[in-house]
Amino acid sequence: MTRRRSPPRSRQRPATRSTQGGGRLRIIGGEFRRRLLPVLDSPGLRPTPDRVRETLFNWLAAATPGARVLDVFAGTGALGLEALSRGATEARFVERDGHVAQALIANLHALGASERARVDIADALAFLAAGPVNGEDVTLAFLDPPFRQNLAEPCCKRLEQGWLADDAFIYLETESELVPYVPSTWTLHREVRAGDSTGRLYRRLAT
Repeated sequence: MTRRRSPPRSRQRPATRSTQGGGRLRIIGGEFRRRLLPVLDSPGLRPTPDRVRETLFNWLAAATPGARVLDVFAGTGALGLEALSRGATEARFVERDGHVAQALIANLHALGASERARVDIADALAFLAAGPVNGEDVTLAFLDPPFRQNLAEPCCKRLEQGWLADDAFIYLETESELVPYVPSTWTLHREVRAGDSTGRLYRRLAT
C-alpha cells in the first residue's frame, strides 16, 4: 500500500512515479509471481515497495493461504493483490478515488482474480463505520491511511467493531514519528521501517 506527505486522496506518498518498473506494480510471489501491472498516473500513488511487501508476506506465510482479506485505503491494491496471489480466498478493497478504483478493477480482471475480489469505491471511515453487511470475519487486514491526517486511530477502532476474526492479523502503516494507538486486543507481532514510514503487524487475540 502506499503514498506520503500531505496528500489529496487514495494512497498518499510523495507525488512521484514508482521506482519499481516506471509506473508498474510487480507481484512478488505466489500464483501471479512476476506479473507486471500498470499503475495509474495519479498524484501520490505508488505501490508499497517490493522489500516491504516481501518482508511482510514472509511474516504472513502461514496466515495468507485461505485468508479473508480487507485492504483499506487500497490505492494500487498492492497488498491485497499479493495476498490473492499467495492463496487468500477472497479480498475486499476500499478506495475512494473512482479512477484509482477502476484501475484496480482492471488489474484484477487482468490477473483473472476478479471472482475472488470486490472493490468498494467509498470513504474508508464511513465504510468501516457501517460495519460488515454479511458478517465477514476478516482474517487479514491491511490499513495504510494517508499520513498526518489523524486517520490511523479511528480506523483501528472501527475495524475492531465487528470486522475482525478473533485471531486476525492487522498490518498498519503510518508515518514513522507516529506511535499509533490500537485496541487492547491487538498485540504487536513484527515491525518494519522504510523511509519515512513504519509498518507494524499486529495479531488480534480476542478474549
